[in-house]
Amino acid sequence: MVTVSGEREGKRERPAGERAAFRSYYGRPILKRPTWKVPNVPGYLFLGGTAGASATMAAVAELTGHRELARAGRWVAAAGSLTGVGALVHDLGRPERFLNMLRVFKPTSPLSVGSWILAPFSALTAVSAAAQATGRLPALGRLAGLGSGLLGPAMSTYTAVLLSDTAVPAWHEAYPELPYLFAGSALTSAAGAAMVCAPGADPRQSTRMGLLGAAMELAAMRRMEQRLGLVGEPYVRDRPGRLLTLSKVLASVGAGLSLLGRRGGPARMLGGAAYLAAGLSTRFAVFEAGLVSAQDPKYVVLPQRRRLTPRGWGHSPG
Repeated sequence: MVTVSGEREGKRERPAGERAAFRSYYGRPILKRPTWKVPNVPGYLFLGGTAGASATMAAVAELTGHRELARAGRWVAAAGSLTGVGALVHDLGRPERFLNMLRVFKPTSPLSVGSWILAPFSALTAVSAAAQATGRLPALGRLAGLGSGLLGPAMSTYTAVLLSDTAVPAWHEAYPELPYLFAGSALTSAAGAAMVCAPGADPRQSTRMGLLGAAMELAAMRRMEQRLGLVGEPYVRDRPGRLLTLSKVLASVGAGLSLLGRRGGPARMLGGAAYLAAGLSTRFAVFEAGLVSAQDPKYVVLPQRRRLTPRGWGHSPG
């Protein structure tokens, strides 16, 4: 008997398809490209993360007596969450589709859990901002602000879990790093919003938050580039790669200006704008990298073939 590789009996056989050159049927993508629209969904990823981190920042500032920072955080949290909901509803096409997502609560579904995070978070930030604007029911406003602050970390990171739970290679394979990347990006964005919206506040809190966020974001990016290999190519090439490089530069510039700038100075304002631009670039880069990996069949098939290697598939005879 002759094996597929042309050697005599006694040599290990290999599957007949192993030697075939890689290709997909008719050269078409294997995965269906996500139908989420731009800029609705990447914009929501940015706004939701900024709102979540800002709500937590406002709650901590309220408890520690930094009133101006707390006020700015509440405004940013309310504006970001409500605008983000608008972008999400616009992507869905009809408002009732968002309400339909709240008909059930399924703990095993990141989309269901995320919907139940977003809905109460947005309501609490709206109540907190309304009480702040009108001066009425201040106790209720503070309580709503504390509640939104508790939900803030989940609001900042649940979208990373949602993306990782899909079959899109660049998102799915990056599941260990994406929550840290989104959390760091949310911290820097919230710090940047505080620097812009509350220039007269004590700069130490926003500076520390921005530095922590920038360190988390840059470390997560570095880890993704080192670990993902082939699947990580969309993060370093073409438009997503340029956006992530821009994000790294902007985050570094924002960190530097936050250390150099004084309270109310133009350097802090510029540093805050750099932080916000870095967060926006990160979310668009991650979103577009996922679209690229879904379009190219090699990011789906070749990693699967490599995972078969430890079982003896793909080794050359001898």
